[in-house]
Parts: sequence; structure tokens; C-alpha cells
Amino acid sequence: MTRDERPPAPSGPMPPDGVRTITDAKALSAMANPFRSRMMDALKVDGPSTASGLAARTGQAVGSASHHLKVLSEAGLVEEAPELAKDRRERWWRLVDPGTRWSRGDFASDTAAVTAAYAAEALALQRQFERVQEWNANAATVPEWDDAAFATQNWMRLTPDEMREMAVEIVEVLVRWSRREVPDDGEERESVFVFSRGFPAQP
Repeated sequence: MTRDERPPAPSGPMPPDGVRTITDAKALSAMANPFRSRMMDALKVDGPSTASGLAARTGQAVGSASHHLKVLSEAGLVEEAPELAKDRRERWWRLVDPGTRWSRGDFASDTAAVTAAYAAEALALQRQFERVQEWNANAATVPEWDDAAFATQNWMRLTPDEMREMAVEIVEVLVRWSRREVPDDGEERESVFVFSRGFPAQP
């Protein structure tokens, strides 16, 4: 499955451009770490940042954040943004791509890559669960958001190709909203986490 916002490449209409397809175990292993995963999320939500900014955002020491940035950089997932630095000592970092995707089927002959893919997916699932728990524990404190938040689940009968087609449609909606031009209307907007999964199952 995917870390971010793309299903595996479908046989139907292709999703919008700009998402990197992961093809090596090194990048998958780099993402299969809770601090690095949170740092990538922070860079996506907040934009470019320094190691100290990411350390404060993710609750770790600056030295640890710098180490994780080096790992992500070597995996080709983040890059320096030198144009943002005020002097030679300051180092800013940004995501290389707006999103990533992968399919375990692409790594069938690479045991290390398959293991890394499972680890990255397990971490993503854990973080999704933790975020839902955090929201449920605090929803009553922000009634305006409690009324707007949603959850949905459905049962349906599909072929694999139909499921791929549905996945593309869902992802296109999420991408359209995440990449839209934010209106300059004076309204305060919070970062919002939306995730979706689909897989064969029985009641």
C-alpha cells in the first residue's frame, strides 16, 4: 500500500503527477521510523524547516533530528533548501516530493525491501490509530470541529480492477482538496488528517 496519498499504479486513469514511486529498500527503511515519519509529516504540513524546528515539533533533541534528516536525505526523501538560510550556519530542509507510493509486488524478489515495506506500513497504521485515539479523547474540547469531523465505513463487492478504480477516485478528491489554493478570506484553518483504506475482509 502507500505511506502517503497514492494507491499503486492502476490500470485505469492515472492519478495527478508529482508523487514519487519508491523502488528501493533504503527509502522504505528510512520511513519506517517514528521520528522520521513524524518529521516528514511536519515538513508536509508546515513546509521547510530547520533541524531545531523539527526537533521542537517532534519532541526530540536537535542532534537526533539532524541524524534523522541525514538518513532521509541519503534516501532521497528530503533535500536542503539553501535559499532559505540566513547565513552559512543555518540549514533548511524540505521534502523532495509531495508524496510517495509503493507496491509490495514490486519487491517480491527483494526480501529486505518487502520487510521494510511491511515495517513502514505497520508504522503508518499505528500512527493512524494513535491520531484517532487522540482526537476521540479531545474532541469535546472543540465542538465546532467535533461537529465537522467524520468517519465512514462501507461494505461492497468489487473486483481488484474495480477497487483500483475506486482508489484513484478517492485519492483524486483528497489531492484536489490538499493542493487547492487556500482562499484569502480571513478564516483560520487547522491541519486536518484524512486517511482511507480498502481491502478484502469478511464480517
